[in-house]
Amino acid sequence: MDHVNKKKYSQEEFEFGSKHLGYTSLEKIAEENDFSLDGLPVTIKVLMENVARRSKDSGKSIKMLVRWKDYAGKKSIPYYPSRVLMQDFTGVPAIVDLAAMRDGALSRGEDPDKINPSCDVDLVIDHSVSVDSYGGPESIEDNIKIEMKRNKERYQFLKWGQKAFNNFRVVPPGNGICHQVNLEYLAKVVCAKEEGEKTMLYPDTLVGTDSHTTMINALGILGWGVGGIEAEAVMLGQPLDLIIPEVVGVCLTGKLKSGVTATDLVLTLTEKLRKHGVVGKFIEFYGEGVSSLSLSERATISNMSPEFGSTCAFFPIDEESLRYLRVTARDNSHVDMVAKYCLEQKMWHKKDMSDESFSSHIHVDLEKVGACVAGPKRPQDKVSLPALGLETEKSIMAQEIFGELDEKGHVKGQSYTLSHGDVVIAAITSCTNTSNPAVLITAALLAKKALELGLSIKPWVKASFAPGSKVVVEYLKKLNLLEPLEKMGFYLVGYGCTTCIGNSGPLKDEISQCIDKNRLRVSAVLSGNRNFEGRIHPEVSMNWLASPPLVVAFAIAGTTKTDLTRAVLGKDLKGKNVRLSDIWPDAKQVDDMQMQISATMFSEQYKDIFKGNKFWDELGDGGGATYAWQTGSTYIQKPDFFGAMSTVSKKQDVENAYILALLGDSITTDHISPAGFIPTSTPAGKYLIEKQVDQRDFNSYGARRGNHHVMVRGTFANIKLKNLCVENLLGGFTTHWPSEEILPIYDACQRYKEEKQSLVVIAGKEYGTGSSRDWAAKGTMMLGVKVVVAKSFERIHRSNLIGMGVLPCQVSEADLDALSLTGKERVSVKGIEKMEKVNANLQMVIEHPDGRMSQVDLKSRLDTEREYDYYQNNGVLPYVLKEIIANDS
Repeated sequence: MDHVNKKKYSQEEFEFGSKHLGYTSLEKIAEENDFSLDGLPVTIKVLMENVARRSKDSGKSIKMLVRWKDYAGKKSIPYYPSRVLMQDFTGVPAIVDLAAMRDGALSRGEDPDKINPSCDVDLVIDHSVSVDSYGGPESIEDNIKIEMKRNKERYQFLKWGQKAFNNFRVVPPGNGICHQVNLEYLAKVVCAKEEGEKTMLYPDTLVGTDSHTTMINALGILGWGVGGIEAEAVMLGQPLDLIIPEVVGVCLTGKLKSGVTATDLVLTLTEKLRKHGVVGKFIEFYGEGVSSLSLSERATISNMSPEFGSTCAFFPIDEESLRYLRVTARDNSHVDMVAKYCLEQKMWHKKDMSDESFSSHIHVDLEKVGACVAGPKRPQDKVSLPALGLETEKSIMAQEIFGELDEKGHVKGQSYTLSHGDVVIAAITSCTNTSNPAVLITAALLAKKALELGLSIKPWVKASFAPGSKVVVEYLKKLNLLEPLEKMGFYLVGYGCTTCIGNSGPLKDEISQCIDKNRLRVSAVLSGNRNFEGRIHPEVSMNWLASPPLVVAFAIAGTTKTDLTRAVLGKDLKGKNVRLSDIWPDAKQVDDMQMQISATMFSEQYKDIFKGNKFWDELGDGGGATYAWQTGSTYIQKPDFFGAMSTVSKKQDVENAYILALLGDSITTDHISPAGFIPTSTPAGKYLIEKQVDQRDFNSYGARRGNHHVMVRGTFANIKLKNLCVENLLGGFTTHWPSEEILPIYDACQRYKEEKQSLVVIAGKEYGTGSSRDWAAKGTMMLGVKVVVAKSFERIHRSNLIGMGVLPCQVSEADLDALSLTGKERVSVKGIEKMEKVNANLQMVIEHPDGRMSQVDLKSRLDTEREYDYYQNNGVLPYVLKEIIANDS
């Protein structure tokens, strides 16, 4: 379903060597529409090129983009990303859906091969490695074996998909994380496509099924995270209905001080931008301070765009971008072409961009950034390094402590003393920071100096090192820095997303028992981007985001209940006190070492990126246009929600629904659909036990996303979820109101289903914050929830709910607070049957337990006509399948 604009809008060409390369000229579009390109943000220019080249009605969209400030947040344009990037946690269920759609086509007498990606799709297997083995040279090999054994069925399915679908490639496990592989290898910046006798150029654009797809914005590439459901629509030729965004300009001035890292900067930016308000907006960086940041430091910033709340965090192309392309072994001719194209299209970074070019702007002086961490449960809660000890104390005091403690508040472990605030997990993880050589070299040099002075990490610390690319280990070896990092305890455990997504593996039995028995509030320190409640490890209460060198330093200190800038970390071999300043590396030494990273390292590591290890090679790939579903599989099951969604029926008002969950602010997709540990006592755990799966083989919710039986049982199952429908009980529980019995949410929903009762979820602000987790929406639908009412929604989750036929409705903060709901109320949503447009006005009628009736206004968050159509067709998949069949018949 190719919607390329047949008009060939405003084409131009330029000479490049012996070739004439064509492109859709923004300069010519500007002349034809009488406006100047100079004041436009680069992100708006990329959107303009896209609609001019791809949209059948490009003139209308261009006119709106010329006046983009007037239409921001109001009108939408059809946007066609050129490719899709996936990781395996979100990619497996997306490919499962496509396989189910092929079955759906076959059942309608259609050719299943009609269901096929129409754009390039790359899936990088990076989310399934877990830190089961650590602390030794054998750790990585052990973890690879465990990963392959646990995930054999999933990987066989992906190998089938790679063979069955066109335009679909799989990067086997153990090669790095999707964002870093994308940054270092997959990304082109400017794409070239043969069209007849011409070669046409256009910007490399993408969406990804991981919210941190934005990391690629550092390289001047427009891309962001979407739900797997949206990604499937893009794969099948559908445009994204993109609301013309507000663009927030972030002007950077000055230069980071010595000892301050890009991690400190990004945590500072996260706090500032959350306060400024950038949810659903584009961010574009400008100013003379941009040139002081390396591409890797920019990647650290762009990666955390979801934590800002923004759709993307974009750095336009400049000389540093070209330098990075060359050092990562991109062809020199291609790099020259990128430069030529971006200059011709005026997509080059302008240091003197006016503040007035943006919807709003903030200025950040890099000189004023200081060392910091963020936590204990949100990435935007920045804490200066000296204040961490006090913040840890506050966090501990915020919850009553039970257990037998000595007079110092300590609890005895087997061979050491474990206390509140102690660091039990210290992880240098892959996503945010291991793309940045500066912080990794700093961490390794810090470890080296500490070892020379006789320091070591505390015995209760589980330390791990999981880089996002094999190149990281290559340059650390060359610099003789891998050995000291490992001797400090940070042995290589795998190339993938580990601790940051909850694949932190088990703690030692004696530590787990001590934490449980004495209700200890212990800490994890990680160089990741997410630290939501219950995400990192179920037994760890406080999670702190920090730079890799600070992760090493906290592992040595063994506690977060300290001022690391002043504390004594230990004694050297002569008995002298050692502080952080004594082991912090010299900035010039770090810079000199970075210069030794060469293009050869990248070309060598990426030459066989699509080849797997021996375990991968041994996997079968099935074969055939349709997948041979195995009824006994506990990993891959044909989803029954597809059949349920495919029956198109007129949407009806919701009458007398029960409240399944009454939730507060900042409910994340981790709360709704956890990714990590599966407890045996939960409905998902009981299901796996019934299927004779041993507890040690439960794997994680994330790895089980190809099996809807597990995932629906895991919906709203986070151990830290606070549902006000039950009192004084955390976790996935609710009250079944007809019987007033407290039940796991899945079990309660089964009761409601038998009783033919409708369900709603009511929540506060920023509902659906966090990962682009489609199962948070799929599970909600499968539990029988018809409507989710919230004060505000995060972008991706709102879209995912619509994609599954669940109606998101927004209520004003004042109106919802005035109702003083307890969860016992019955709820009706009126106006759905008569809804004929986007953002329709609806009414929520509440019957209180005492018989009183209340009514408040709602606004449907169907923001575009396409979203309205998706909802009326019970979701994206049946809509797309119907359109594919109609177009090909």
